[in-house]
Amino acid sequence: MKRQLTAFSMLLAVLLPAYSQVTGAGGQILDTTGIYRDRSDSLDAAVFVAEQDANYLSKGKEIRTEVISSAGLNKMACCTLAESFENSASVTVGYSDAVTGARQIRLLGLSGIYTQMLDESRPIMRGFAAPFGLSYVPGQWLESIQIAKGSSSVVSGVESMTGQINLEHRKPTDEKPLFLHASVMSDTKMDLNVASSLQMGPRWSTVILGHVSGNIESSDHNHDGFMDMPEQLQFNLANRWFYLADNGVQVRFGVRALRDTRKGGQEGYDHDTYSVYAPEGGASDPWGSDILNRSLNGYLKIGIPIEADNSQNIAIVADYSFHDMDSWFGSTSYFGQQHSGFLNLLYQNDINESHKFIAGLNGVYDRYDEDFSRTIWLLGPSTVTRNGITDLWNAGIFGEYTFHAGEKFTSIVGLRADWYNREGFKFTPRVTLKYSPVEQIVIRANGGRGLRYAMPLTDNIGVLSTGKILNGNFDSHTLEDAWTFGGNITYYFPFGASSNTYLSFDYFRTQFVQQMVTDYERGSNVIWFYNLDGNRSYTDNYQLDFSVDPVERFTVSLTCRYTDARIELPGKGLVEKPMTSNFKGVLNLQYATRLSKWIFDFTASLNGSCRVYDFMLDAADEDGNLIYENGRTPVFPLLYAQVTRRFKGVDVYIGGENLTNFRQKYVVLGTRGSDGLVNPRVSSFDASAVWGPIMGVKVYAGVRFTLWKKA
Repeated sequence: MKRQLTAFSMLLAVLLPAYSQVTGAGGQILDTTGIYRDRSDSLDAAVFVAEQDANYLSKGKEIRTEVISSAGLNKMACCTLAESFENSASVTVGYSDAVTGARQIRLLGLSGIYTQMLDESRPIMRGFAAPFGLSYVPGQWLESIQIAKGSSSVVSGVESMTGQINLEHRKPTDEKPLFLHASVMSDTKMDLNVASSLQMGPRWSTVILGHVSGNIESSDHNHDGFMDMPEQLQFNLANRWFYLADNGVQVRFGVRALRDTRKGGQEGYDHDTYSVYAPEGGASDPWGSDILNRSLNGYLKIGIPIEADNSQNIAIVADYSFHDMDSWFGSTSYFGQQHSGFLNLLYQNDINESHKFIAGLNGVYDRYDEDFSRTIWLLGPSTVTRNGITDLWNAGIFGEYTFHAGEKFTSIVGLRADWYNREGFKFTPRVTLKYSPVEQIVIRANGGRGLRYAMPLTDNIGVLSTGKILNGNFDSHTLEDAWTFGGNITYYFPFGASSNTYLSFDYFRTQFVQQMVTDYERGSNVIWFYNLDGNRSYTDNYQLDFSVDPVERFTVSLTCRYTDARIELPGKGLVEKPMTSNFKGVLNLQYATRLSKWIFDFTASLNGSCRVYDFMLDAADEDGNLIYENGRTPVFPLLYAQVTRRFKGVDVYIGGENLTNFRQKYVVLGTRGSDGLVNPRVSSFDASAVWGPIMGVKVYAGVRFTLWKKA
């Protein structure tokens, strides 16, 4: 508790002096650079209360895009980005294991590693940052999230296979010199966010973002000897700047620093004294994980208008990230350092209302320094070590042409030619089509190729929370190659209290040409890593969305998603991909009183079953009964509710998560001793087979304070 209070005091000490320097408003400044398409910032914004849809499909976007607005981000506790998707059936969020607290998303039925994460056009959450990256973006730092399904633009690279998730942060030009958010959960997790947007004259503005979160104590509600959630403490601080010159040149730059510690597993674990040997007749050392992540990021964006109307402009986007990870899992250690650079040079020309093109040069560089040592018990101690430096990079040219035929038809054709340092030249085409025969109907289609270098261990961090043998090329970096194509049709109904009543259906298919396969089913207590190499791997995803406002200020949204994911495994043929939920349904109800003084929100979801790994078929409870007798996980419901009371500049809310109190009881599998607890020193030990909630009912309360700038 003292650590949280100390962090709170430090953040206030930084922010309050900055707040005291706020000056009066200058002239209006608009952000019209090509760096940020379809968005503008204003220094002299009027403050007003308006209804805002929380989750909706963007009607104007060429690609099927779901938008989670600031109102949607306030519908949950939203302590982190991972908790911002509970109202979305498009994105499913789960845990990678029952030890580290690492969250992972699924889009189009595939792991989040195949979704490109962007921070205002800059790729993020790559490499060592990927397993825990969703926990490193505070939800209250964001003003919106855009989820684009399928093959999207080639401008920011081609690592997007299932889609892109773009994050829009609070802006330096916001009329909010001080924003505070604090929340506490029944599991003792506390969250503090501070934001201060300051305008220092007509040209310069900045925003300071601070975040501290952590839990005071851990719990073990299922009495399996392992903490339900790790002990965690995170510090996160960012500073973003915006400059606008008289000639229209815009400059944006910023830095961010993060430190995150998490300790999970059995109470009392100490990686310095842990021994894989179990003494005869005595208590063995507690098994657990101890993870320290530190990162530093800096970026620069420059937009230079060539024409006064900004029909032609040049943009430069540069980004550097350093990430350092020290992690221990029992007697396994995994240390890594990552240096990553991203450079994008763009030229945009809006020839006229019908024709536009973007061309540019792009490069990505990653240097990974890995030191991996794993000792497990297999008829005695067995140790595997890997270490060394790996350089992965690609650079190339791209072009993207957009054609508009009025409001009825739009086509976007993009092509990239990249040189990959390990694979040579690769061409990546992408096409997007949008057609609106009448105002009420919008039809979209897109398709294209995606490429990314695999990071086998960090992509599958849960394998380290097992006692299994790792075999195959888990230290290689396969260039994964996939094609995604699909479409969407949306019909807007002429009824309801708003114009945003719609029924939407979409279908997408992702098919791999090359993939790094993590196979739990090739041998007993062994995890194999190997390339797909000609075998089949594909996912078909169907989704239906319906939204209506039956009366003013009352929104009803219903979403249903079905996924058919298949992979061809040696000796098994084409089978359903394990641990992939086959369907999800989400119902969201929101009602607001006049002027939104009271906001009531209710979300219910039904989560489908998935095929379990073969080794889970033998898993038994303490009475010897099979846990997964039919080879599948159960279907389970989840309920969320929140009530918000808004005062002048202050929002107070209370809510609850997982109100059905459903949780996966047996999250740690393996050989059980006479006390009924799993022995983590044998090869059958596995804490990575997580398919449902680990925590039961959680209630929370929070407050948001916003100080608006005076005119």
